[in-house]
Amino acid sequence: MKVFRILGKKYAKDISGIGAATFGGRWNKKGTPVLYTGESKEIALLETIVHTPLMLIPKLSILTIEIPDNSITKIRIDELPDNWYYYPAPTILSEIAEDWVINKKTIALKVPSCIIHSAHNYILNCSHKNFGKIKLLDIKDFHFDTRLIK
Repeated sequence: MKVFRILGKKYAKDISGIGAATFGGRWNKKGTPVLYTGESKEIALLETIVHTPLMLIPKLSILTIEIPDNSITKIRIDELPDNWYYYPAPTILSEIAEDWVINKKTIALKVPSCIIHSAHNYILNCSHKNFGKIKLLDIKDFHFDTRLIK
């Protein structure tokens, strides 16, 4: 399965999860290296927009990553608390994902997007023993149309 990630160009080759580990996020605690990706370029873009300060739109790259189809744990909306999409994120989400990271059953965790609930993000466990099986297929410059932030 192919997933996508949009990020600052200078970090495009870094798939270590260090950024997520440094700051923590909706689906990871500080200190836990994961890689946030989207099932489509469009959801990856929306996720980038909501996490980037408007005045700091950097030069961007888009990554295409292949993950093994047989190493995905799925979380459905009906398995989450009613406030799962709130900002800031409820702590229970990072606790759910922390258990998944520690158990290391799969490389990817499929979760609903809090921006578009019918879309999905894939959280990749950078410390999984088979993380090396993911393939970085492509890195391209990504043109960001600033009309999106008007």
